Amino acid sequence: MTETTEKRPVGRPTLYDPKYCEEVIALGKIGKSVEAIGAILGVGTKTLYNWRDQHEEFLHALDMAKEFELQWWEDIAQTHMIENKESDKINASIWSRSMAARFPKKYREQV
Repeated sequence: MTETTEKRPVGRPTLYDPKYCEEVIALGKIGKSVEAIGAILGVGTKTLYNWRDQHEEFLHALDMAKEFELQWWEDIAQTHMIENKESDKINASIWSRSMAARFPKKYREQV
């Protein structure tokens, strides 16, 4: 009599849950980085990237989160670029760094 044994997957079961996609996007909307998102979800960045590579919906969620993260930080910079609202005095340091990052061909500092 021959017995057949059921093959079990190797390694630990994944902690991935498709519900994380909504949370990842929400965290991106408040400026959280991939590393911060991983910490909040209780997993490492490497795990997030593994999930990204294995689940198309998670890839999309991380991409969207990155876009929202950028928007959040740009909005903060724009909001705080004016030092004195009454005189419209610009914070030159923030303006300079912002312009160099956005338009490096024109505004990058040459050393």
